[in-house]
Amino acid sequence: MSIRYLLDENLPPTFREQLLRYQLNLTVLMVGDPDAPPKGTLDPEILSWCEEQRFLLVTRNRRSMPVHPTLKFI
Repeated sequence: MSIRYLLDENLPPTFREQLLRYQLNLTVLMVGDPDAPPKGTLDPEILSWCEEQRFLLVTRNRRSMPVHPTLKFI
């Protein structure tokens, strides 16, 4: 299974473009896309969705991200 990314709504769409520019076979969704959580979804719900759907969350929003067992900041 390839790595699948969910981009938080606080990121510019160019993040998706750049990821796909170098690796066309990636799955890159953004919060608000049809198959992703809707815009305005709370962070704990986004993290649960990512865990259930096996996506990695990409965000810049450290302040509102709750402590989660699988959450790692780089």
